[in-house]
Amino acid sequence: MMNKLYIALFLLTAGLSATAQAKNDPAAKAILDAVSTKFKTFTTVQAGFTYKVENAAGKVMSTKKGTILMKGTKYRVSFGGQEIFCNGTTIWNYDKAANEVTISKLDASSGMITPQKLFTNFYDKDFLYMLNGEKKLGGKTIQEIEMTPVDKSKPFHKVYLQVDKAAKTIYSTKVLENGGTRYSYTVSSMKTNAALADGQFVFDKSKYPGVEEIDLR
Repeated sequence: MMNKLYIALFLLTAGLSATAQAKNDPAAKAILDAVSTKFKTFTTVQAGFTYKVENAAGKVMSTKKGTILMKGTKYRVSFGGQEIFCNGTTIWNYDKAANEVTISKLDASSGMITPQKLFTNFYDKDFLYMLNGEKKLGGKTIQEIEMTPVDKSKPFHKVYLQVDKAAKTIYSTKVLENGGTRYSYTVSSMKTNAALADGQFVFDKSKYPGVEEIDLR
């Protein structure tokens, strides 16, 4: 679940790296380059999003809301009873139902997935993409990009990005899994360059009475 969340949040807030490979639609590349350039001007990002799961027939199975804060290498995700804090060196993964927090080191050399790793070097070689066109949605002009993973062993076969043409930010992303399940994330709000205290990216045990700590450092 969290790997899906990181992937989608990366697409929602960051767009793809400007080092996209050849064999991609130049029009789609130009849009993604613009989104990436815009994102790099943000010192901080605060975004609210809606997560929706549909079955193969398009029936909505569940809908949840979440938030993400990002500042440099720091991030904080709140979603479905789970909170993840990262201050750039340490990760706290809090499970509300169990009142339990798992603490681990952020190892840049490991396979650990973070929003920052996805932004910097994860997707630039992994997809072929093309522009499907644009449409009006709620007063916005939305451009849709269809992405196909190069690695056919991935658990999903398509990703559809919708970009707000004027704002040059990702409006939504929908992932089609091989088993037929579809999950999508739509940005409900986004605020950038606001002051965010570093303490917001650290788990404060005093705010979670009785929490059990599992320290894996």
